[in-house]
Formats: sequence, structure tokens, C-alpha cells
Amino acid sequence: MILVRQEIGDVLRDFRLQKGRTLRQVASKASVALGYLSEVERGQKEASSEILASVAEALDTPVSVIMREVGDRIAVLEGLEPVIPDTVPDDFLDTNLVSR
Repeated sequence: MILVRQEIGDVLRDFRLQKGRTLRQVASKASVALGYLSEVERGQKEASSEILASVAEALDTPVSVIMREVGDRIAVLEGLEPVIPDTVPDDFLDTNLVSR
């Protein structure tokens, strides 16, 4: 069985480590108890949306980026191929570089 809380914890830990921050630093900046954040990262506790928002802010990472990564990981566990758009939105095109 896939546990969303486990994937959220794994993603939060991965982002924290990528940023080179300790659990104590993130917990302090997010105003979350160190032990609680540790349990969230280990998938033992469910994080509320408020806690997720505080931790995301402490990691200087949008909640949407964290949740997208969680969704991508769950999709892989479910055996689904990640959806990668085959076109680039017009907003991203530099008309000086690309001819239509």
C-alpha cells in the first residue's frame, strides 16, 4: 500500500538535504517541534497543510513543487508513466529564437 505521508516525508527530507540544511534548522525556521518534523520526514506523522506550508517556506520551496514531486513519486509507485508535455507553452517561447 502506498502511504502518501511516507512520500511527503521522503520529499521533504530530500529537499532539506539538497538545500544543505539540518532538521534542527528547518524545524526552527518553520516553528515546528524538531521531534514532530522528524516524525513527518520518517512518514510516521501526517503533516497538516499549515505545517507543510511552514516547512516549504523554511526550505524556500513552493508547496506546489513539493506536492508535484510527491505526485510524481506516487505515479511511479503506481506504475504510471510521468506525464511530460510534448509541446512548449507559447509563454515560454522566445520569438527571436524560434520560428513558428
